[in-house]
Amino acid sequence: MAEGSTRRRFRRSVAARVLLSYALVTLAFAAVAGWSIVAQRSAAQETRLVRSGYFPLALAVRDLVAKQDTWNTQLNHITAAKNPADIRVWFDVTLRVGRPRTFDEVRGAIERAFLVEGDPAMRAVGDGLFHDVREVETFVASDGSRLDRLFQALDRGDATAAELLRDELVTHGSQASARLAKLEQSVKRNVDLLLEAARTRELLAIRLLVALTVVALLVGLAMAMYARRVLAPIAAVTERARAVARGDLEPKNAVVSDDEIGELAATFERMVAAIAEANEQIVAAERLATIGKMAAHVTHEIRNPLSSIALNLELLEEQLPAGDAEAHVLFRAIGKEVERLSALSQQYLSFARRKAPSRELEDVGQIALEAAEFVRPELAQHGVKLKLEVTPDLPAVPGDEAQLKQALYNLLRNAREAMPAGGSVTLGVARDETHVIVSVDDEGKGIDPDARARLFEPFFTTKSGGTGLGLAITQHIVLSHGGSISCEPAPAGHGTRFAIKLPLRL
Repeated sequence: MAEGSTRRRFRRSVAARVLLSYALVTLAFAAVAGWSIVAQRSAAQETRLVRSGYFPLALAVRDLVAKQDTWNTQLNHITAAKNPADIRVWFDVTLRVGRPRTFDEVRGAIERAFLVEGDPAMRAVGDGLFHDVREVETFVASDGSRLDRLFQALDRGDATAAELLRDELVTHGSQASARLAKLEQSVKRNVDLLLEAARTRELLAIRLLVALTVVALLVGLAMAMYARRVLAPIAAVTERARAVARGDLEPKNAVVSDDEIGELAATFERMVAAIAEANEQIVAAERLATIGKMAAHVTHEIRNPLSSIALNLELLEEQLPAGDAEAHVLFRAIGKEVERLSALSQQYLSFARRKAPSRELEDVGQIALEAAEFVRPELAQHGVKLKLEVTPDLPAVPGDEAQLKQALYNLLRNAREAMPAGGSVTLGVARDETHVIVSVDDEGKGIDPDARARLFEPFFTTKSGGTGLGLAITQHIVLSHGGSISCEPAPAGHGTRFAIKLPLRL
């Protein structure tokens, strides 16, 4: 019982398993959808970074390099200019506005490209570029004082000093250009590395998305096959129901499944077995009713002639001379046959007039005791010893005392007839959780299985002089009490046991 309840407790229902399979499919496709969203957001972020960070940074550094080249070109022609004052305006504007704004643009682009995100590696790259830009800006900061001295020399007309200062500024500008070119290469190299990393991440995202999609499809296919396998027994149960509807009531193996379908199949097979048993009982009842009507009619027709024959035999025997012994023997033999026919007709009549048992609480142990005492002398005459084994404190069962005694008489007399050379019969009364069990064990030669299968059929008998009604009547009495009767080999290894199970409650 504990094992069965545990198995039922942990039984997985069909609904739960189907729901679990579709939940797994949903999770798989949710993972695909989630990763797709993450990949798209990452790609959008990379695109935004390229548009607002890397590309403007490259343009700003390129612009800074171009303006430095223009600065160097203007320096080469400054001493040959006819109006140095006009050129000085351009240089002043460049120093005060152009350069600071360009360096600010570079710094802003570096910040947007490397410092806005929280990635430590990118921040380290941005900090390094910031340091390089500051160094270049510090390096070109002294150009203003040199230009002042150059234009002062030009104003004085000191060509030699002007040439020396120009050469110094050109050399300084070339060095600045070299630093800016190095900065540009550093920016380009870092941007290329970041773009390559972005492309690698994009390819990885695509591969993972494809892999997740394949996994999701496989999970969906596997769960569909699993759900089909779980629900497959329904088709078998449906086909079995169609077969039963066509009249196939042969017992079949139920669908083995630890869920509601298996329970349904097992219950359905039990129902089919119950229907088959009920049909057999209906057929048997109709057959018995027909036999009973016939028996009642035949018995009614022969009882009166038998009574007349018996009476006339007595009258004729009284008129015989006392010395005619042979005639008296013949009359007694005829009388015994008439008595046997009367008893046989009475048995047929009792079979035909079966009535429903009364329902009163009876002590089966006491009924067994009284029945044993009643038949004990009869058994003793045939060399049969009767043993009585009654469990004490048996509960009362609803039943009819007279009918139960009749059933026990039939079984005890059958046991006696099974041992023509004498032996021992054991009448036992015990109980289990739901029944009182009455058993009759004999020491005869036993009954073969084929005969046991037909033992309770009316008019079937294994005895040469039997009517085949005793066990049929006994079975009817037991069934009318809601019980069951069985025949099996005796536990001792030889002989036969008849067991009656009477329910404690109807």
